[in-house]
Amino acid sequence: MNMSHVYNKSYRSKPVLSTQNIVLACMGWGVLALLYFLLFSAQIPTQTPQGIEELRAEWYIIGTNIFEAIAYLGAGLLCLRNWRSQQIVSGRRVWLAIGIGMLSFCLGGIFFGYTEIVLKEEPFPSIGDIFFVITYLFVGLAMISALLSKRINLEPWQWMIIIAIAVSGSALAWLISNQTSSAGSPVADWAIQIAPILNWFYVVCDVLLLIVATTLLLAFWGGRVSLSWRMIAAAAFSLYIADMWQKYATTSIPEYQSGGILEVFYVWSGVLFGMGAVLEYDASLSRSRRDRGRKRN
Repeated sequence: MNMSHVYNKSYRSKPVLSTQNIVLACMGWGVLALLYFLLFSAQIPTQTPQGIEELRAEWYIIGTNIFEAIAYLGAGLLCLRNWRSQQIVSGRRVWLAIGIGMLSFCLGGIFFGYTEIVLKEEPFPSIGDIFFVITYLFVGLAMISALLSKRINLEPWQWMIIIAIAVSGSALAWLISNQTSSAGSPVADWAIQIAPILNWFYVVCDVLLLIVATTLLLAFWGGRVSLSWRMIAAAAFSLYIADMWQKYATTSIPEYQSGGILEVFYVWSGVLFGMGAVLEYDASLSRSRRDRGRKRN
């Protein structure tokens, strides 16, 4: 009877927002997003004033924006939870910066979708780009800060991997960015002037994040918080893939409409940032408990 009482008490006291549950929720959201993109991303013949065109359903594009917004909103909240924790290993400022970046990307995506779906205007550039720029700045600074806080002692073969990824990533970004842009919707003069600047800003930031992510992946490998930073590195890789696809599609595919299958990597990037945050939180709490146990002994 007593054993049953203890079991029931421990079962009831298990938190709903445990590390395992949050990680499973993140993974589930990523799988649902993949299924959504796979099942509904195909373009269908639609009657328009210009004739019959291959377009994606508007409800589908709204759904992709919802998947993306919730992924980055959740990641931002989890990063801010790390910022509020006094025990966090990698530094509270690092997670504050990543959290601001995630929430900024969420807002940027909302403005991007509003411009494309509601206003029926070209979404690049738009007000959403202000928030995307903030994301790159804050996430980039956070990742560099985390890297500088750790003594870098890599093997020659690891440096070779970093150099190879830097060269290949830069070459791919350069090739895609130098393609002739396809004819699209008419845009304002200010947009024509600022678009090349934003384009190269995103290219440079994508490559830098790719290099820093690779270095973080190798530098934190095998450490106490290695798993969380593997997720962060994977998130940066996913963001790079999604951005490269978006850049290629908008420059090479006439009248490209958002919602291509590879844009699922935007959702996965937010999911992986969130998973990295919750794994870091769990590792930090476990380390704090071990330290308190040593002090008692």
